[in-house]
Amino acid sequence: MRNQLVKSVEYSEHLDMMYMAADGSISKRRINVLQVGEVSFRAYCFLRKSKRTFTIDNVLALVPVITKERAVI
Repeated sequence: MRNQLVKSVEYSEHLDMMYMAADGSISKRRINVLQVGEVSFRAYCFLRKSKRTFTIDNVLALVPVITKERAVI
């Protein structure tokens, strides 16, 4: 999981994340990872429209957001 976060910083890609909060609630968020530490990471959360700190162990899934080019006719 941590390796995927580090790669997303290197390539400046957005991720869709399933995250479990401390109270057990699960949310889906689109994030842009800014900084990765040993146990947590800092990211811009598009859901909350602010920079947030997340615990790596609470991340359930990460999927890169792929933007497709449109063909101009």
